Amino acid sequence: MAAHADPRTEARVPLTKTRVLSAAVELADGGGIDALTMRNLAHALGVEAMSLYYHVANKDEVLDGIAEAILGEIHEVVGTIEGPPDGVDWKTAMRQRILSARQVLLRHPWAAGVIETRTAMSLEAAKYFDEVLGLFRAGGFSYDMAHHAMHALGSRALGFTQELFEPDTADAGDEQATAMLEQMADKIPHIVEMLMEVSHDDPDSTLGWCDDQVEFEFGLDLILDGLERLRQTS
Repeated sequence: MAAHADPRTEARVPLTKTRVLSAAVELADGGGIDALTMRNLAHALGVEAMSLYYHVANKDEVLDGIAEAILGEIHEVVGTIEGPPDGVDWKTAMRQRILSARQVLLRHPWAAGVIETRTAMSLEAAKYFDEVLGLFRAGGFSYDMAHHAMHALGSRALGFTQELFEPDTADAGDEQATAMLEQMADKIPHIVEMLMEVSHDDPDSTLGWCDDQVEFEFGLDLILDGLERLRQTS
């Protein structure tokens, strides 16, 4: 039978910013980003909440730190992907890179929402996008065309899409959601018809109301196919 760690021994392990951020990621993974409070974080580390402030100034710095940690994980994963030699098949390599980044986010489904709220580009994000830019250049894109391409991809380059909106019915039960949609049918008929028809049944592939794997790959392939046609005609 495995021995349980003694909390008194764990408490003697020096508290560092790395430990704080690792515990924060674990909390968010276990209960979503709402579970990440300074009080819960301190409890998980076996310390008083005030002890955290020697290592992180506030919760916003924690969010910056865990966003950077996930971006670092993405960068590490995509770093194992070999780029196309001499511009050959850039599109396949880009698709593989982006879908690999998405797999990291699916392991940390809260992370996309945190990353999109950060106001400054971190070093890990800059390194990632620098390599995306390098892949476009290796594929024959000018810097000007690559600039347009990166705008077209937006957050999709990191493996997620930002929702246009999330309907009030998204978290409702099936019967309740149907009733709510029927009440709005005369005001927004096309949206209601669409919502009644489409569904996303695989929660493990989803990072938002309409950002599931099928929709993500559909949009990604449209963009990459369009960029390839533009590259060929420029």
